[in-house]
Amino acid sequence: MPYTSESADSRPDPLGGEGWVELGSGEELRELLGEPWPVVIDKVHDRLTEEDRDIIARSPFCLLATADADGNCDVSPRGEEPGFTHVLGPGTIALPDRPGNRRADSFHNILANPHAGLLYLVPGSGRVLRVNGRARVLTDAPFFDALAREGRRPRLALVLDIDEIYLHCPQSLNRSGLWKPASWERS
Repeated sequence: MPYTSESADSRPDPLGGEGWVELGSGEELRELLGEPWPVVIDKVHDRLTEEDRDIIARSPFCLLATADADGNCDVSPRGEEPGFTHVLGPGTIALPDRPGNRRADSFHNILANPHAGLLYLVPGSGRVLRVNGRARVLTDAPFFDALAREGRRPRLALVLDIDEIYLHCPQSLNRSGLWKPASWERS
């Protein structure tokens, strides 16, 4: 079962909160940050473009965000060779499930709350693709043959019906130095 804890409202503040000023509303947030540029709003779409498909085809890794019925969040890494995500159509994609730790937190969440998000990364590239939608978990479908690896079909696949897609600004990757080997921790 997914990890649960007491609600945020009942947790003690570890530092006492002295001097902390918490943001109180969406209006206050807009006042602080300003309105998003129209180009940022206009880049959101609900069907895969050729550029989106290219990123998905080149990506060996994505992060899957889900939440249970109470809103408790989970983010799970997914990946294998580039192209592991199967495009079923302009508004639908599928990810195979591969053997892992068997917690299945994401699948439990999807069964309770279908809203999910994916964040695709391509090593060395500043392009980050965000895909949000409603997920389902399938135990079989004709496309499972295309998801087979080393002759083995997956037992499950996550299918995401896309609500919105857009490219993220690459600034977080640039600031983090994620693709710069000199910034990597040496063990």
